[in-house]
Amino acid sequence: MRPTGDIWSTLVGQAPTVEALRRAVAGHGMTHSWLFTGPPGSGRSNAAIAFAAALQCPQGGCGQCHQCHTVLTGSHADVAVIRTEKLTIGVKDVRELVRKAALTPMGDRWQILIVEDADRLTEQACNALLKAIEEPNGRTVWMLCTPTVDDMLPTIRSRCRLVTLATPTTEEVADFLARKGVEESLATYAARASQGHIGRAQALAFDEEVRKRRSAVVGIPARLTNLGACLRAASLLAENAKVEAEAITSRLDAEEKADLDTAYGVVDRGRRPREYGPALRDMEKDQKTRAKRRVLDVVDRGLTDLTSVYRDAIAVAVQAPGGLVNEDLRPEITELARRSTPEENLRRIGAVFGAREQMLEFNVAPALALESMMVALQVAEE
Repeated sequence: MRPTGDIWSTLVGQAPTVEALRRAVAGHGMTHSWLFTGPPGSGRSNAAIAFAAALQCPQGGCGQCHQCHTVLTGSHADVAVIRTEKLTIGVKDVRELVRKAALTPMGDRWQILIVEDADRLTEQACNALLKAIEEPNGRTVWMLCTPTVDDMLPTIRSRCRLVTLATPTTEEVADFLARKGVEESLATYAARASQGHIGRAQALAFDEEVRKRRSAVVGIPARLTNLGACLRAASLLAENAKVEAEAITSRLDAEEKADLDTAYGVVDRGRRPREYGPALRDMEKDQKTRAKRRVLDVVDRGLTDLTSVYRDAIAVAVQAPGGLVNEDLRPEITELARRSTPEENLRRIGAVFGAREQMLEFNVAPALALESMMVALQVAEE
């Protein structure tokens, strides 16, 4: 998120939420703990960060001053954001935030602590957080971000003011992209294909490689006519996810290794102090966890795209009103609908959800889960 002249500009289709947050900034309904919920891509963390900037801004969120700029770029001394690429957020990370929450803000306004993906908090981390929320510092504000209210412990959510974000419509996303200079047809395609996910829509609009990868995924259902095709599709999806994830994590790993070497003087002194070994092992452990999570995230995104094809096929079969998510694939989807009943495609969606659960909840290797899923998605040859 970057300053644009309007601090709320990235919150697409969230007018009621923006109005409620503006009122809180003005002192109507302000509280010390907030829970931002909404589906992926709705802008939970963007809403929290924009709210934090508005609270620090002398003008209530002008988007142009030093306070707004530093919050939006992640450099404000009194705004801390905890993000993770790990599977969970541990008690160690939360205790550091709790310690910071007890301090007096360096400025004359608020100490703000934002926890993205708060649904990844471990039980111990939640307990540490609960104590801090129960006994708040008078000038500290907590902002927790989760997909749904049920992702947070009842004891925590009962102490938070709820902010619920909605999935923006295709028209709202397309208009947002058009205002960024995206050509109309591409903006419409990206808005439909993203299914209301703002970050995904921007990636599809501005990166041709992202569009090519999605095209390969949504073309899979038409090819699943025999066992060999199913196994090839599973291998392709798993390998592509691994390659895409490695392209991101390898750069981050190299940067972290360089920072660690500099911090322990390995580069300057040419030798490793005793403390360097344990620190390196901890870093490498975290990097492996991050790499695994990144692969799962990429696969999960592919599964979402796959599901959209079968949903479109059901819509065509029952002649549901409105456009398709994959309008550019209407001929292929119409053929899929002809060769399958809506009930069969509904079962295929269930198979996709089952594979997702196996990988995310039961730690099944992606390759195995995807092979089983692709076989369940097979369409018999005529």
